[in-house]
Amino acid sequence: MTDAVTSELATSTPRPHVLLATLNRPASANAFNTQMARDLVNVFEDLALDAGDTRCVVLTGAGEKVFCAGADLKERDGMTDEAWVLQHVVYERMVRAVINCPVPVIAAVNGAAYAGGCEIACATDFIYASDNARFAQTETRIGIMPGAGGTQTLSRAIGERRAKEVILSAKPFSAAQALEWGLVNAIFPVATLLDEALNTAEVVAQNAPVAVRQAKQAIFRGAQMSLADGLAFEIEAYNRTINTEDRREGVRAFNEKREPQFVGK
Repeated sequence: MTDAVTSELATSTPRPHVLLATLNRPASANAFNTQMARDLVNVFEDLALDAGDTRCVVLTGAGEKVFCAGADLKERDGMTDEAWVLQHVVYERMVRAVINCPVPVIAAVNGAAYAGGCEIACATDFIYASDNARFAQTETRIGIMPGAGGTQTLSRAIGERRAKEVILSAKPFSAAQALEWGLVNAIFPVATLLDEALNTAEVVAQNAPVAVRQAKQAIFRGAQMSLADGLAFEIEAYNRTINTEDRREGVRAFNEKREPQFVGK
């Protein structure tokens, strides 16, 4: 994928096989409007169709204060009920495109992640947060509820009772609390957050792409199954890695005491 910048979304490849997608509306707290949502749908659905050289994605926001403030309520001001529902279909598709992305997606949450911003972070595979990050599901304060996966992804990350407290109260919580509750994997200073996320993405991208994708699917799908069904799914995913050049290259490299050169086949 070539580097691109629009008023809503910027994409680049700062490391080999790593795509950086930046929510690029800093003047609007990186809140997503319809166009940004469409841009995200295009990027992540394109990866599902053909990831090309991309082996890992880092999703972040422009600036050092806000990751994403959720949906742009200025754009929604005065919308009819019908228009609101039609716009929200785009947001639903956006979140599903992130969740269903076959390659790993890391969120680098560089500040406030509120409402839909928290939801899109929760849609990724795991989260690194800056020390100034804050999270919240504020929808009940404006008469709606989370509708971009928050009632499902947040509760799976931090547990049902904690998620109920967060969503029903609409109270924000800190990066330290998010780490304690298991929502984020690590906290870094805002100045080094993106490099840390890119470093991990680069490590992921150095591993065998087919194996990484199958492992991601086994973890995600298996978490929604019984243990017996999850084990069966794991073996199906495992078997897809056997007849690959990367599996043969990995074994050769191990025995030849060198770094493997994976090609994704």
